[in-house]
Amino acid sequence: MSSVAVIDYGMGNLHSIVKALQHAAPEVDVICVSDADSILHADRVVFPGVGAIRDCMLALNQSGLADVIQQAAKTKPLLGICLGMQALLTNSEENGGTPCLDIFSGQVVHFPESLTDSDGNSLKIPHMGWNQVHQLQQHPLWENIPQDSRFYFVHSYYVQPDDVTIMAATTRYPDAFTCALAQDNIFAVQFHPEKSQAVGLQLLKNFMHWDGQA
Repeated sequence: MSSVAVIDYGMGNLHSIVKALQHAAPEVDVICVSDADSILHADRVVFPGVGAIRDCMLALNQSGLADVIQQAAKTKPLLGICLGMQALLTNSEENGGTPCLDIFSGQVVHFPESLTDSDGNSLKIPHMGWNQVHQLQQHPLWENIPQDSRFYFVHSYYVQPDDVTIMAATTRYPDAFTCALAQDNIFAVQFHPEKSQAVGLQLLKNFMHWDGQA
């Protein structure tokens, strides 16, 4: 039986992502772990995240999991979700500036203040709720997911990768921002697939059978 390790670094309730993974691929062994050996011996790794990036990076650095994630990112399929996606970048503006894992070169920035839609109506920050995801490249994790499907978002910051070729999808709020990244064996999303009903479960199912090849 293949296995997937959901990284537990003490931030957030991981119950929903574990249950969603189990539902999406019941034939895969889903383990929620915090030790390096279990993570590095799993076939695939999920790096979720909620909360503030400063607290996330502090927990990862103090536990040694920052090094473990960087190792896993070189060797096996890895899925970053929400804050877990943002932590893959070089730096974040959040908390006055926070160094991140630097697996992807780029920055994490806050949505501009006073956002308005095309009719002049104010847009709230955080960006919260369902929004369309526009796929920019073919990828195994988009299999059986229609173009412009709606996924569930909750975030005030978004990623700006230096290399635009790794952008896998965008969402508009109101301008287009990067909501998915893909490079080699890493795929990362700003939205929450575990909260995105059928299309979210399909993406998780695709990940659970992905060999890390584009």
